[in-house]
Amino acid sequence: MAIFSSILFYYILLNLLFSFLLIENNSLVSTQKLVGEYHVIDIKSLLPSNSCSVPNKLVTGTSPSKLNVVHLHGLCSSWMGQDKPSHVELFRQDQARVDYIHHRASNAITHLNHIGNFLFTRVPAIIDYNISRYSYIVNIGLGTPTKFFSFTFDTGSDLTWTQCVPCVNCHTQKNPFYDPAQSFTFTNIPCNSNYCTQLDQFGCSSTFTCLYEEEYVDNSKTNGSLIKDALHLSNDIIYNFVFGCGNNNTRIFGHEDGLLGLGRGPISIINQTPQLYNKIFSYCLPSRPNTYGYLELGSSVVGVKYTPMLTIPEMPSYYFLNLTTISIRGKKLALPPTIFSKPGTMLDSGATFSHLPPIAYSTLRSIFRKEMSNYPMAPPLFNLDTCYDFTNYQHVLVPEISLIYDGEVTTNLHHTGILFVFNKSQACLPFVENMDDSDVVIIGSRQHLTFNVVYDVGNLQIGFGANGCS
Repeated sequence: MAIFSSILFYYILLNLLFSFLLIENNSLVSTQKLVGEYHVIDIKSLLPSNSCSVPNKLVTGTSPSKLNVVHLHGLCSSWMGQDKPSHVELFRQDQARVDYIHHRASNAITHLNHIGNFLFTRVPAIIDYNISRYSYIVNIGLGTPTKFFSFTFDTGSDLTWTQCVPCVNCHTQKNPFYDPAQSFTFTNIPCNSNYCTQLDQFGCSSTFTCLYEEEYVDNSKTNGSLIKDALHLSNDIIYNFVFGCGNNNTRIFGHEDGLLGLGRGPISIINQTPQLYNKIFSYCLPSRPNTYGYLELGSSVVGVKYTPMLTIPEMPSYYFLNLTTISIRGKKLALPPTIFSKPGTMLDSGATFSHLPPIAYSTLRSIFRKEMSNYPMAPPLFNLDTCYDFTNYQHVLVPEISLIYDGEVTTNLHHTGILFVFNKSQACLPFVENMDDSDVVIIGSRQHLTFNVVYDVGNLQIGFGANGCS
């Protein structure tokens, strides 16, 4: 009886101590986990900040090809607060992107590239991804003398392009349009070059120069000339870099000046610079819109564990890997062994949320709801159907979720990859259910946040490391 009383006393004492820490040491508790199974989160840390959090030493300059990454509409962006997309638009664009991935994966598309007689050739449209306005941007330089631009970067696109003078149709951007006539390192590309004929849609001008067209899922479109010029990445200069000079850019692209293509296709920056960067790049996406991440070409990262990079024949430009299971509080979900490998799993920086097979999603949701049963549920928000109202809470206890890839490479998700907070009264589990178990699994950017993610294309492996950025 005395032993039982002692155990009970210490149990009560530990609970009182834990409660005291919750109240008195918010900054400590909000960044620590409890017994490796839960995140203890200070609700204030989930709410919007009023200022950009600049690190003591910005990443730019620490490596010749390392760039700062910021959220397009975050507090560290020059477009902060201007034309910010609504939640309706965010979900619409995310779903459109995912629908296209599923469509393309289930339908092998034949590339029919033909050069026309001095006219822009219309080939069967190969619709690419939409450009999410919930995206991340980097600053790069073009031309000589150098002019600087803010580009979205996307692992789901190959072609790099920017808006150009003369501009027939252009969306508003912060910087002046790129003007090839003002750069003495600019050259045109003939329409019979390999770079031109490898495009999905291309053609010839009256002077035999290459014309391109890229069309995205939301019917946004860019077309113009395929050209070469100097590309400046931090302290690196890439001469004769091939990119699209967009003279006619329609519908919605946000306010970015262009797009940096990080796919695996022949026109991507990865395959244009094999000697310089050894077909390796890495990034860290910041956890919140008021902080910085990075994008680096040509260097691996210490402390990263690798899983094989897979190739799907119908989608050779994109990055696939084998998700083997998901765990919650350290316990693996009871799922069929091929639930993720049979449809394939894509790592996609442009999709916002992760999209799981129905069986996997329902199992994860069921356990997560059980773990969160002490908190009142909130109405669903579009296709996020597991949401909570934290209005009356200072701190919440959220179960840890981990994605486990081939080779037992485990990514313990940051709490922003477990809760997507719109406001205190609506915080949702940022996973979405696919229509069918045969649909490609997509690991979106919410589940990349704060990780060092390394794409080693030369050695066909993808790496993950913790604490890449805040």
